[in-house]
Amino acid sequence: MSIEVHLVDGTYELFRHFFAVPSHVTEDGREVGAVRGTAGSVLRMLEEGATHVAVATDHVIESFRNDLYGPYKDGSGVDPALLSQFTLLEEVLEALGVTVTAMVEHEADDALAALAAVAAADDRVDKVWICTPDKDLAQCVGGKVAQLDRRKGVVVDAAGVEEKYGVPPESIPDWLGLVGDSADGFPGLPGWGAKSAAAVLRAFGHIDAIPADPAAWHVKVRSAAALADTLAENMADALLFRRLATLEVDAPVPGDVDALRWRGPAEGAEALCASIDADGLARRAAALAEARA
Repeated sequence: MSIEVHLVDGTYELFRHFFAVPSHVTEDGREVGAVRGTAGSVLRMLEEGATHVAVATDHVIESFRNDLYGPYKDGSGVDPALLSQFTLLEEVLEALGVTVTAMVEHEADDALAALAAVAAADDRVDKVWICTPDKDLAQCVGGKVAQLDRRKGVVVDAAGVEEKYGVPPESIPDWLGLVGDSADGFPGLPGWGAKSAAAVLRAFGHIDAIPADPAAWHVKVRSAAALADTLAENMADALLFRRLATLEVDAPVPGDVDALRWRGPAEGAEALCASIDADGLARRAAALAEARA
């Protein structure tokens, strides 16, 4: 039996749908538009043939990374109408029978990385799709694992990672450590841009392997001496930023691919979906379960 595993970034999907679909407020005053859109999108994936699916969410936006670096993203500034839908999304997806890994100490990206590692290690699994365009997850690509941008229909494998970022998947945390990641709230090092970081890391792989003397770099990089000085002066920051960008494959997730198999909606799905004016979601899930029986 050949299995394909689909791992969905629920937080990304919730944000995307919040800004992409019309607002929908229930009679009791709850904004539920993004939940309805995200749940419908996951259900459509199942209707198109996916069998083993997990959705990773940030149950709490802050994580252990906030203890390592104060300015790390913490959810401040996120629209309350969006924040209010995080827990509801988990409840609706679970009611529809979808496996949800809700992170508290870790982040959704860590869960995706951990799930990808579990799935890739299973001999029955032929392909692992990490469904998000997030550049952090590029570090997990390789072998059975690829990224899939469902919205654009773009697949990125290991060669695609190198083509896009200029470095192989294993150097993505180092690359982010040098150039920063504004979405996660850390700046990288002054003067280190995407091209210069990629050129140096293609030669040396990791930040701590870069020679202190730029004369030993043997790569064409503009202002190499200045970049070397900056790295020497800010090495601690660079290593910290790399740590922030490194995903934790030991995040708490199911350790068995069988736990990700969709088996149909749970009891109470109809009532919960009706409460967000989305009766059709429960009907679709029930019809799909009957068709697969």
